[in-house]
Amino acid sequence: MSKVIGTFSSRDSAESCIRQLRNSGFDHNRISLVAKGDRQGQGQGQGRGGQGQGAATMGVGGSLAMGTTTGGVLGGVAGLLAGLGALTIPGLGPIVAAGPLAAALTGAVGGGLVGGLVDMGIPQERSQFYEGKVREGKILAVVDAESDKVDSAARSMRDFGASDVETH
Repeated sequence: MSKVIGTFSSRDSAESCIRQLRNSGFDHNRISLVAKGDRQGQGQGQGRGGQGQGAATMGVGGSLAMGTTTGGVLGGVAGLLAGLGALTIPGLGPIVAAGPLAAALTGAVGGGLVGGLVDMGIPQERSQFYEGKVREGKILAVVDAESDKVDSAARSMRDFGASDVETH
């Protein structure tokens, strides 16, 4: 299994790409999204955030966590984000994450996003690069793709405006 990874500048582009991937037969359990967020509300603490107040936002538009629970911002992709969580990652701060990478990040202490990406098979140097992109406000998408679907996943990501698309 290969990892296709890329960054999006907008939430809408990332959501549209994920919707297209799902419609093309990609399993939502093999798609991860990570975006830098800002905490809303006071005294929310660290770790997994709740839905609504205290959830992380993606910086463009409203809270992704809140939107998913209050009307399915992602429509048919809401299943992917059922496990959406607001996390605080050392050295990166608050983020929202969904998919297999979110599960890896939930217990992150020292490795943070870089450690989670390395665990997924992304080389250390590239993992650091992608963490930097999330820090800049980009939305990171990682798709686990069978060898016969790698090109399709990469093409979909590029078609929806992803930058820095690579396969590992």
